[in-house]
Amino acid sequence: MQVKKVATYVAVAFVAFYLFTRPADAANAVNGVFDGIVRGADQLALFFTRVLR
Repeated sequence: MQVKKVATYVAVAFVAFYLFTRPADAANAVNGVFDGIVRGADQLALFFTRVLR
């Protein structure tokens, strides 16, 4: 249980460090993740539209 707590703190510290040292790169990474999610949702909607037609 203690290892999980330490790993969480390390991950949060890394994200904060990345945000403060490279904000443009962090924004690009977040945009890339959201673009991937939207693209996946679009493909899933297209799949179900064609299945149910």
